[in-house]
Amino acid sequence: MSENRSGRSVDSPSRGNAKQNRRPNPGKPSGSRIAGGSRTSGEASRSQRPKTSPRALAVKVLSAVEQDGAYSNLELNRRLKEAELSPADAGLATELVYGTIARLNTLDYFLERFVAKGMAKLQPWVRSLLRISVYQMLYLDRIPEHAVVSEAVNLAKKLGHQGISGMVNGVLRNMIRNRDELRIPNDLPAAERIALEHSHPLWMVKRWIGQYGEETAEAICKANNEPPAVSVRVNTTMTTREKLMHEMESTGAVVEPSRLSPDGILVRSGGNMALTSWYRDGLFSVQDESSMLVAEAVAPEEGQIVLDCCAAPGGKTAHMAEKMQDRGRIIANDVHAHKRQLIMDQADRLGLSCIDAVTGDALDLDERYPHASFDRILLDAPCSGLGVIRRKPDVKWTKSPEDIEDISGLQRELLNRVAPLLKPGGVLVYSTCTIEPAENELMVADFLKHHPEYQAVDSAWTGTEMEKWNPVNGGVQILPQYAHSDGFFIARLTRAADE
Repeated sequence: MSENRSGRSVDSPSRGNAKQNRRPNPGKPSGSRIAGGSRTSGEASRSQRPKTSPRALAVKVLSAVEQDGAYSNLELNRRLKEAELSPADAGLATELVYGTIARLNTLDYFLERFVAKGMAKLQPWVRSLLRISVYQMLYLDRIPEHAVVSEAVNLAKKLGHQGISGMVNGVLRNMIRNRDELRIPNDLPAAERIALEHSHPLWMVKRWIGQYGEETAEAICKANNEPPAVSVRVNTTMTTREKLMHEMESTGAVVEPSRLSPDGILVRSGGNMALTSWYRDGLFSVQDESSMLVAEAVAPEEGQIVLDCCAAPGGKTAHMAEKMQDRGRIIANDVHAHKRQLIMDQADRLGLSCIDAVTGDALDLDERYPHASFDRILLDAPCSGLGVIRRKPDVKWTKSPEDIEDISGLQRELLNRVAPLLKPGGVLVYSTCTIEPAENELMVADFLKHHPEYQAVDSAWTGTEMEKWNPVNGGVQILPQYAHSDGFFIARLTRAADE
């Protein structure tokens, strides 16, 4: 059952592509020297802090997620900054957090056989310690089992007492002795087998089997556990894809052009892209390939007026501005005032001046702007997020069928509210980062039924990589296994010009 696992980005612990068993690119030293070799008082105080191990940090993050409902990415970021681990240790901590969450019910399935009083009766930190230990044993093939046990026992002594460390030692050694038993039975019903083998909630697997069939549902679950590729979007107002790829290759980075987006570059090796001078200078943005296709579908033209209804943090907004060569106007709306600044920071970094970020409820946009006043509208709608599980594994354990029903109602209302704002002959693009038909093609079908002035552009994907993915109602459903990118739905609708 052992396999290589990819590490996640240390500075932005959504999942990245650097191998866990490969030494990460060294970052800047945690404390720089000042003239004369003396250290600042801040550096001195940091040097006096007790050193945190990557496993201890992972246990604390996972316990906070379970006990307090903390977001794993935010909690991990916070603790990584406080601990100031080496790049290698930070990478291990990140891998342990995301990998353990991704494989949660599989780990618990095996552990239940060996924990005498059951996992539910353990303290949260003990559960987390056992989970990260078994995750290392089963999924990280460069860490010797004896080292896993030794580290776990030492950490149990530090965080608990002799009795707990003895229990941890006994459970892990017993699992090693009976490793042949750590497999999923072949005679389980399909949904149960898939749920355990690929670690997804049973309700979710059953739902996807009903929607897509058993083979596709299993492929979705398997893809959700793969590390996502790192991809960047070229700022075409500053450079070209070919020129930037050449510059990146000259520094030793391994890159290739995206097959999905003409503005995309896949980075197979090259370190954290958000820490490079190319990023700081605005030559590219870090963005998934599927997400890049949204602005491609909007296809804004120079001089047009565009509305981005739910814009933060502004990646798609900026891409549209780049498509327009920064000529025209984009009103980028978001309901949260603090997120408006994220949009403007993105625009400033990229040197884009046509973006006007505003704050307000997207449900009120039809009251704030005249009808038929926009050439293009993008509604990148709030959604269940079931297309980005590989980046946010928490999603599969926190969502419920009721969440999908609730969000569908909001999506429907948003579409109805913004529809009158489009000029006749204009284009409205509806997109989500989910794979739920109720939020995607069924939503668009219902919208078209009640808005005869709109029609689907079924030819939007002709001649592209997406054509083979069976576009329907002007939309294409990208599943995570199709191109090893995020699960996304994108529909292109036009408003009749002769109303």
